[in-house]
Amino acid sequence: MIQKNSQVGILLMVLATSIFAIQDGISRYLASEYNVMMVVMVRYWFFAFFVILLVFKTQGGIKKAFSTPQPFLQFFRGTLLALEVCVIVLAFTFLGLVESHAIFACYPLLAAALSVPILGEKVGWRRWVAIGIGCIGVLIILQPGIKIFSPYALLAITSALMFALYGLLTRYAAIKDDAATSFFWTGVSGAIIMTCLGFWYWEPLAIGDYSWMILLCITAVLGHYLLIKCYESAEVSVVQPFAYFQLLFITIIGISIFNEKLEPHIFIGASIIIGAGLFTLYREKKSSS
Repeated sequence: MIQKNSQVGILLMVLATSIFAIQDGISRYLASEYNVMMVVMVRYWFFAFFVILLVFKTQGGIKKAFSTPQPFLQFFRGTLLALEVCVIVLAFTFLGLVESHAIFACYPLLAAALSVPILGEKVGWRRWVAIGIGCIGVLIILQPGIKIFSPYALLAITSALMFALYGLLTRYAAIKDDAATSFFWTGVSGAIIMTCLGFWYWEPLAIGDYSWMILLCITAVLGHYLLIKCYESAEVSVVQPFAYFQLLFITIIGISIFNEKLEPHIFIGASIIIGAGLFTLYREKKSSS
């Protein structure tokens, strides 16, 4: 049994979020030069290779990881995550990193709301209030009625909704499958669906962009590896609040590299969303203890 160490887990979560922020920055650049489907497809090839390599080292290997009583659910999960990646990367190119991630930060609130019809969980009035406050934060970012509503904001909202649904389906799948099986199906089914979609949009990379594509694949693998080690080192409820550090790192990258601006309404809205999300995590932890 792996001994839990909260300090190590928190450090690994912060490192993982910094790596994912770099990955998103590279994705934003490549997706502005090439088709999003192709970029995500190549990224998933390396991710699937990493997953298969990791599963080989587990007890039972590929055969055990592949075996599941719910193959349709597992394939749908992997497909949903792959398509979610496409949607959020597309949002990066239209909205920018800062605004996209500020809106995407509402996904824990969406997951809490959806856990009622999907998992049959009970959400108390305090968490419903937090969800409502988080929605106000999103509205502050979007500023409906004050400026012309950008339809591209729907990409970030859709991405958050898809990721929240993916998380809930992962928890549902965990009833019958272990983490290795779910991880295997996530990588492999995602690679299959992205190959089917991205193959039609293949285009040769410029010489200078090969290094960026390789770095994108490395950050994707490294980020997931650190996240796995993070969850092995500490309880999810302890490290999950530190996942919001990704928004900080994203903001730094967006401003310093892509000349994006942190508008006051985005800062205020994101702060409200994060505060509501942290409270929701706190109440979830308290209700399950």
